[in-house]
Amino acid sequence: MAGENPGQSLQATALVNEAYLRLVDARTLTLRDRAHFFALSARIMRRILVDHARARRSGKRGGLAARVTFDEALIVVAEPSQELVALDDALEALAKFDERKSRVIEMRFFGGLSVEETASVLNVSADTVMRDWRLAKAWLEREMSAPQ
Repeated sequence: MAGENPGQSLQATALVNEAYLRLVDARTLTLRDRAHFFALSARIMRRILVDHARARRSGKRGGLAARVTFDEALIVVAEPSQELVALDDALEALAKFDERKSRVIEMRFFGGLSVEETASVLNVSADTVMRDWRLAKAWLEREMSAPQ
């Protein structure tokens, strides 16, 4: 979220709180270890960010109209951008033919997991995670830069 534009209404604290509430609400949640928790958190945060970006762009809520706050010093992160929605769409497309590469991006980008933590969650080697990371990044860059 740090790379987004100023004027963001979803702050990092709100994101973490919303993710926590969704995790607590999951009655049948079974976590294997710390890395599995972070992988699940990454997926939940991705959903929250994408849902927020789509909601902010909808005409029902004012579309692209700029929102003004009383205290701009309280703004922590930027507005969810169209790139976030495009990234989510590209990750969905990637998952259709290679779920693991999509999950690697999700865990590392949205969850901030290390290579070793990601490898632990996916039950693969760190080298495999790095290979998937490089290939998925290249695929996503090509997919997101292609004319729509």
